[in-house]
Amino acid sequence: MRQFVKPAITVAEQLALLKRRGIQIQDEARAALFLEAVSFFRLTPYMRPFQVHEDPDHAFQPGTGFGQISRLYDFDHRLRLLVIDAIKRVEVATRAAISNHMGPIHGAHWYLHRRLFKDRYKHKRLLDSIEGTQQKALRDYKREVDRINRRLTRADEAHKEQLRQRRAQESYARHYALSYDDPALMPGWAMLEELTLGDLSHLFKGLAKDHDRKSIGQRLTVPAPLLDSWLHTLSMVRNICAHHARLWNRELGIKPELPKQQNFPWPSYLRRSTPHTRVAVVLAVLHYLMQRVSPHTRWHQHLIELLQDFPEISKQAMGLPDNWCTDAFWQYKDKD
Repeated sequence: MRQFVKPAITVAEQLALLKRRGIQIQDEARAALFLEAVSFFRLTPYMRPFQVHEDPDHAFQPGTGFGQISRLYDFDHRLRLLVIDAIKRVEVATRAAISNHMGPIHGAHWYLHRRLFKDRYKHKRLLDSIEGTQQKALRDYKREVDRINRRLTRADEAHKEQLRQRRAQESYARHYALSYDDPALMPGWAMLEELTLGDLSHLFKGLAKDHDRKSIGQRLTVPAPLLDSWLHTLSMVRNICAHHARLWNRELGIKPELPKQQNFPWPSYLRRSTPHTRVAVVLAVLHYLMQRVSPHTRWHQHLIELLQDFPEISKQAMGLPDNWCTDAFWQYKDKD
């Protein structure tokens, strides 16, 4: 451990530092605008592939230009947008799959029953979360009604009542808390919409009955253990995208399980015994799931076009072979 002594420096000083480290900057005004919009610190991980390995002064490899770094940043930005678009669709479809199975089988308020969950699942935390959501929605409504009553003193009562009714319909949590008291919490189909993808992943993993998990997985044409693993990984990747963090060459902290069935549609380059810890495996998971949840999607075409637009990007750093898009998997279409 040692004392931190690095000073905060201006954008002009940041440009001077980059030039001392050997980077070529053809348009300093444009580079300055880029640093004003992105920040030196956020750009730092995108500099590393262009720097001399383990150099204490962080020198850049000869011939490195600022434009190469900004293009890599732009590529990663566009990759994240593509990935999070697919994850959002998978997330919505997973909510629907759970709701469409659990509701008709176990009732509208199925999640209130402790017996439907494994012992280790934190059931009380789920109920407390939904109760908290409803209470907050109710507090917000009462605050808005007070504002209506206080500010519209000259308005007729019918107009004020109309406004109050509109506010009551702003969210289902608000509507349920104002309309029902038995059961005290909203039905399962509404509860699922209040969960984060991480919460959703934990809920699916926490279901006690194998039949329920298997049936939900079948709706997405994914074996339950595989879906369990994939949701966990996708929740982590979603957080990376939501926080605008580097994705393109990241080592995955939570690696998804790979399909074991030989007839399962999957890239041949991901069937090798080597570890698959880069974004390539996430792209394969998303392509497979998108064929099920959005069968007319051109998502995989957008992915192929993105990599074609940035031919200089190292595919190996993403876990992809150079000829990745010629693999039969990327022509896969769900037959259901």
